[in-house]
Amino acid sequence: MTATLHQPSPELLQGLKAGVVPESDPASLTRLDAPAEGIPEIVDQDWALRRAADALAAGTGPVAVDAERASGFRYGLRAFLVQLRREGAGTILIDPEPFEDLAIIDEALAEAEWILHAAHQDLPCLHELSMSPRALFDTELAARLAGLPRVGLGPVVETMMGLKLAKEHSAADWSTRPLPESWLNYASLDVELLIPLRELMATLLEGQGKTEIARQEFEAERVAPDPAPKQDRWRRTHGLHQLRKPVQLAAVKELWTEREQVAQHQDRAPGRLLPDSALIAAAKAMPRTVPQLLKVSGFVGRAATREAPRWVAALQRARTAKELPPLHVKSSTPPPPRSWPDRHPEAAARYETARTRLDRVATSLGMPRENLITPAVLKQMCWQPPTTVDLTGVSDELTRLGLRPWQVQNAAAVLTVAFLDPDPLPDR
Repeated sequence: MTATLHQPSPELLQGLKAGVVPESDPASLTRLDAPAEGIPEIVDQDWALRRAADALAAGTGPVAVDAERASGFRYGLRAFLVQLRREGAGTILIDPEPFEDLAIIDEALAEAEWILHAAHQDLPCLHELSMSPRALFDTELAARLAGLPRVGLGPVVETMMGLKLAKEHSAADWSTRPLPESWLNYASLDVELLIPLRELMATLLEGQGKTEIARQEFEAERVAPDPAPKQDRWRRTHGLHQLRKPVQLAAVKELWTEREQVAQHQDRAPGRLLPDSALIAAAKAMPRTVPQLLKVSGFVGRAATREAPRWVAALQRARTAKELPPLHVKSSTPPPPRSWPDRHPEAAARYETARTRLDRVATSLGMPRENLITPAVLKQMCWQPPTTVDLTGVSDELTRLGLRPWQVQNAAAVLTVAFLDPDPLPDR
């Protein structure tokens, strides 16, 4: 059926106001096959972009925003389609490729709250287009805080609205041009229900007494910097643990770097040029010539043969390198907690005590422990408690590590007691 404006029943609203998560009934779901107003024309020309900006600026209320990328197909994580919907403007689909940026759209929405689902996934590519919200509501994060059992957009819409969204094109190559009509249908539906969904989620959070918690979380997500590139990204090559010689690591590093440069130049995902398994196989075999290289597992297809001299040259650089990468790099983060009981029993006792008690706090709040305190922060705190272990010292350290006031308020006392008087570890 075509999507229509969702009108929640009085019974649903009453339950949400009481903080009760609705029970989803798969048998009673209504499937949405097409947006209510049809599929809009793609905005891909300057005049159309200006008209879209004018329409959005004249609209009222919050704006639903989504972006589609071509992960696994193109180099990087840039957006290949931006979807927006606002009352009075309808749904707008923008192809960002013809434009230097979408600053004109950002300016049109300067006063609007943006509604996204899993904003942390889309904000980096929107930032690349000079788009950044001044106020944010994240329906996925809201679902986590409210304790919904599943937090993907489809499941949240099912739980909160009794509607079923088609999600069959989420992993498509959105750099395809022209975009198939079925994909545009899917993209339009992604923003079709975000505005009414936001209202329902806000009502539920208010009923649970979590409006201020959500406000702090949304603002932290809004102002968070985009993830910085990780150091030594080549060490994340799948299968690297199979290598035992520094020269083999050097080979992977050189091949990875060369593949990255070619992929960026060709605007292709690196794995589509050469899979990681090919890099590992070449590092094991260390071929010296193109014919030898093309016998190595994974070196098939146009990219492998056309760029074969590059790969051979990369292997030669590794063979003659004066400085080889170490087999193991000392991590600046604590070791996995599962190894603590034998080697670091005091830290293990702190960790097990804190984790158990924080689980109870999170349960009482009706949310996963990971939303109360991230695993990385919990591990860091238990591994190396603050110099002053009292409520003030623990609170200050949690704040320094980026926790929001509501998290500090709910976690600091628990951690303080766990550090001062941890439960004994069970006998092993």
